[in-house]
Amino acid sequence: MSNNIYTTGEYLEKNPSWHVEDSQWKAKQIIQMIQKNSIEPLSICEIGCGAGEILNQLHSQMSDKVIFTGYEISEQAFQLCQERKKHRLNFELKNLIDDGNDFFDIVLAIDVIEHVEDYFVFLRKLQKKGKYKIFHIPLEISVQTVLRSTPILTGRKKYGHINYFSKEIAFASLTDTNYEIIDWFYTASTTDFPARSLKNFLGKYARKIMYKFCQNFTVRFWGGYSLLILAK
Repeated sequence: MSNNIYTTGEYLEKNPSWHVEDSQWKAKQIIQMIQKNSIEPLSICEIGCGAGEILNQLHSQMSDKVIFTGYEISEQAFQLCQERKKHRLNFELKNLIDDGNDFFDIVLAIDVIEHVEDYFVFLRKLQKKGKYKIFHIPLEISVQTVLRSTPILTGRKKYGHINYFSKEIAFASLTDTNYEIIDWFYTASTTDFPARSLKNFLGKYARKIMYKFCQNFTVRFWGGYSLLILAK
């Protein structure tokens, strides 16, 4: 990974909540994918777990037989995790892909690979860490973002995004690293979350109306969507 902004405290300075406010929504998408595919895991881990709130949400909503483990390389994020640590929910200050022979029923990589300097190496190593992998990948390549450029540059500066995906590039990246894609669906934080301004409000409802008629075109044109992928 390109680690500097995560290990020096720069990322925490720019994102003080470490995106805790999005975690309940992300956990809902993950549970939907697991239930849709009738998976009954006994162990789930998350690489790059941030403050640990996604795992905390899953812990509260899934079977009490499931053991959850979060992995973080940032000491600042790891400290945020400690308030969520409990029975069947633990956190490790280490990089999962370099951590021995640990193996899980499901490995979560939620909004991670856009931060990884050499994500092909990362994907190949991650494949050995679990039976199933669930990826959440922002689709930042769209007609709107390419024309404006500002959203991509903002994501790069504030969030440390250094890789950019469309649906097709995301799928190709996984198949090129020998993953089998089992299921996928779009997620739409831009329309699921409340609008923050009149501009957001208008964009939100334009997306909603267009999405009803043509999902792929709406995602490709407007942007603001992500991809949740279940793979082996």
